[in-house]
Amino acid sequence: MIAIFKREFRSYMQTMIGPAFIAVMVCFVGIFFYLLNMVAGYPYFSICLISSFVIMAIAVPLLTMRSFSDERRSKTDQILLTSPLKVWDIVLGKFFAIVAVFMIPVAVFCICPLIIAALGSTYFVLDYCTILCYAFIGMLFISIGMFISSLTESPVIAAVVSIAAMLLLYLWNNLVGYLPSGAGATLAVLLAVALALGAVVFLSTKNIYVSAAFGAVACLAVLAVYLYDSSLFTDLLPTVLENFSVIVLLNTFFYSYLFDLAGLLRVVLFTGLFLFLTVQSVEKRRWS
Repeated sequence: MIAIFKREFRSYMQTMIGPAFIAVMVCFVGIFFYLLNMVAGYPYFSICLISSFVIMAIAVPLLTMRSFSDERRSKTDQILLTSPLKVWDIVLGKFFAIVAVFMIPVAVFCICPLIIAALGSTYFVLDYCTILCYAFIGMLFISIGMFISSLTESPVIAAVVSIAAMLLLYLWNNLVGYLPSGAGATLAVLLAVALALGAVVFLSTKNIYVSAAFGAVACLAVLAVYLYDSSLFTDLLPTVLENFSVIVLLNTFFYSYLFDLAGLLRVVLFTGLFLFLTVQSVEKRRWS
């Protein structure tokens, strides 16, 4: 894993991708820092991270787009896949290399509260907790981008799809408000999700009987719960899905002054989930 980490990190820093990413992140956050903190005199650096969050959602895919797709396109992934390295070592080596590049601008951001403190009052605990949350969300975005990159041979497609996925997460809280809240509508959505999961199982196993059985069991379970107590389905989708909004997690730290440990754990779990999915995607290619 260490060898993969060194190779990938060196590759990012010796090409324009790593320096360009660092420059974009520092430049845009620096603009907000100057306007909000230096000119307007706002004592919270955290507002700069929230204001420039969409920049991270667009910039991170530029790091992850070539993590696997470029190697698939150039066929250099065959060297890794036929090596004695475990797939987990390959994925984690690439992941930590991208995280290391991502953490360079984050380390620069840690200086900003000190600058504010030198010029006036500041709120160190709030700012550094928000920076920590920002870093965890960045790692989640990296894991999502790597998974998408492992599914295609085109870095451009990987970048476009990753940007769309991350903008979806950015707008998640607003979109959840348009979801149906009625019990019947929720039932229909959950049945559609159960059938979609059955399709995913089929794509993974290529076994029609296993996927059909999985989809049927999932649909029957949803119907059984609905017939037992349909009131459980009222407002179920908005209530559950609003917990997965990354921007709400940042707002919890900044606006509510709360250290949302449960929210950070959800981010860590989803990061691990997408890394696991990336391993499965690479493993499937290894034996195909």
